[in-house]
Amino acid sequence: MTGKTFIVSGATDGIGRVTAMELARTGGQVILIGRDRAKAERVTDAIKRASGNQQIDFELADLSSQADIRALAARLNERLAHADVLVNNVGAWINQRRLSVDGIEMTLALNHLGYFLLTGLLLDKLRGAPRARIVNVSSMAHRGPQIDFDDPQGQERYSGWRAYQASKLANIHFTYRLAEMLEGSSVTVNCLHPGFVASKFGHNNRGWLKWAMILAQQLGAISEAKGARTSVHLAAAEALNGVSGKYFDKCQIADSSAASHDKDAGDRLWRLSEELCGFSYS
Repeated sequence: MTGKTFIVSGATDGIGRVTAMELARTGGQVILIGRDRAKAERVTDAIKRASGNQQIDFELADLSSQADIRALAARLNERLAHADVLVNNVGAWINQRRLSVDGIEMTLALNHLGYFLLTGLLLDKLRGAPRARIVNVSSMAHRGPQIDFDDPQGQERYSGWRAYQASKLANIHFTYRLAEMLEGSSVTVNCLHPGFVASKFGHNNRGWLKWAMILAQQLGAISEAKGARTSVHLAAAEALNGVSGKYFDKCQIADSSAASHDKDAGDRLWRLSEELCGFSYS
């Protein structure tokens, strides 16, 4: 993987940080995306020291903000000849409904539209690589709900957990629909469940939910290193050359929910995403 360029979002903490570290060990260039400069500098320096790879740097962006995403993509498109791997990893469970700077429900804005818009804006750079990969971090939490297209932003009824589940289902719809679009090209796209990971996931919530999540993680979660394994596998494993449009769990192809294979829902989500982002892949 020496000479390849990896872009990892949500790379200053949790499994994103570990993913960036392991990709740095391959000898390629790794660009971390985070929103906190001090943390990004600290993590970048730590990865350089631990990996011995000096081709590590970062870009700052709040991926819930479409203006930030567009500015980030413009910088990356300017500086890179091509991009070999994009790992869409950033995401959060937000229990209380709130809006992004664009007036979009935050879970939808960050967890799904951030993937959708950033990927679309970088697609030409990915197509410029001999073989490129898009890796979308989803979750087993996608099982159960369907996307409520009558109320996709939870304006009438809001549940933070159901919004999170719907966003993870959206990640899989996005993967499957994009894989169809990219069929026959040099770009593949896959998604994954990382496992229940002992990270800071859910710690942004207040009160008993935060402490319940911390306790559950202490009792039954896997390490961040184990949680990052499937992301790293999809980003770097030579055996996956040409594999596209699949959902992975524990580094193996797995079955996603029946709802994730609903093509009509996937098409509706695609049209909604284009509308909310003001962006078309065509």
